[in-house]
Amino acid sequence: MTDLAPKTFERLAEVTRPHNRGWRGRALRIVLIALGVFLLAPYVLTLVYAVVNPPLSALMARQALLGRPVAHDWRDLDEISPNLIAQVIVSEDGRFCQHHGVDWQALDKAVDAVKAGKPKGGGSTITMQTAKNLFLWSDPAWLRKPLEIPLASFMDAVLGKRRVMEIYLNIVEWAPGVYGAQAAARHHFKTSAEDLTMQQAAQLAAALPNPKRRNAGKPGPRVAALANRLRVRAARESDNSFCVLEEEAPAEDEASQE
Repeated sequence: MTDLAPKTFERLAEVTRPHNRGWRGRALRIVLIALGVFLLAPYVLTLVYAVVNPPLSALMARQALLGRPVAHDWRDLDEISPNLIAQVIVSEDGRFCQHHGVDWQALDKAVDAVKAGKPKGGGSTITMQTAKNLFLWSDPAWLRKPLEIPLASFMDAVLGKRRVMEIYLNIVEWAPGVYGAQAAARHHFKTSAEDLTMQQAAQLAAALPNPKRRNAGKPGPRVAALANRLRVRAARESDNSFCVLEEEAPAEDEASQE
């Protein structure tokens, strides 16, 4: 019997070792598949969202899972006031029509500011913000940016400027639990996104950097002053929004010349 004991243990070891390796291998495969789905899903969904309106954003989903109310009502771009489009571009991304999803000049300046010990901020385009709000998360930024930058470039190429702006204006947060231009117009001004005045649009744009602390409907002195500056800039820098508001203008001009 003593002679059988070593052989028994050897057989047990032979059976157990492959089993353990197989379990680890399966676990690793599951992790790699999950990671691949996580990384590729935003790109696949971007293709879908080229023709289908996103039902909600990642931020909205998190709020809903926490049991917090979510106000959201989709509006097509043609149903959103041009005043708001112009003001948001001036406020958030003055080079929106010039870059391809990522403004490398602004990013370089933002990095230099961080190195100099200045407050963080800037460098994030409207397309990058759309990628973040739709698919990613806010913090930590150092982990998000490597995913956000290539995704923003892909979204710009696939969706185009008007679609990016349309999605952005429908998912951006304008007050706690208030998402999109229509919900914001109702919440702050008891009007529709289509009927926003220049002043109302300026106040909404002025609140965007920090909508949880800045009240677009009842702005404090600093936000009100910023809104007034945005109104002046929007009138002076109207060319900044040509890719959204006047995309079909060249074709019309050619037709009128024939």
